[in-house]
Amino acid sequence: MFKGLAGLGSLLKQAQLISGRIQGLTEELRKRRAVGSAGGGLVEIEVNGLMEVLSCRIDQSLVDQRDRELLEDLVTTAFNQAVGKSRELHAEAMREMTGGLEIPGLEDALSKVLGEGPAGKADKEAENEEEGQRPG
Repeated sequence: MFKGLAGLGSLLKQAQLISGRIQGLTEELRKRRAVGSAGGGLVEIEVNGLMEVLSCRIDQSLVDQRDRELLEDLVTTAFNQAVGKSRELHAEAMREMTGGLEIPGLEDALSKVLGEGPAGKADKEAENEEEGQRPG
């Protein structure tokens, strides 16, 4: 009976260690930056490794054109590119945390814990934008 309790204690200790690592990973990702751009740099979106938008820069010459559809397309493309790069930062941080060890399902599980959307969705949308397709 006490063997089971010892095993439970060990499991709880491991869970605490993993929780601490996830918190550290979250803070590291919050510090990392990725920039997506479109229209030859006329639109730039900066995000952190948690895919939070930090800034959006739109060149005045683009605003002066008063072409809302073009502006919307360029912002979407820049955002999707930034999110794709942010996912790369996330994957890199995961490799660092696990020592390069591939653990099936870990990245998806951590994405849920960190509050991110389904893995790959933003990347697919970015690919569609680059090919001239509307997301959806």
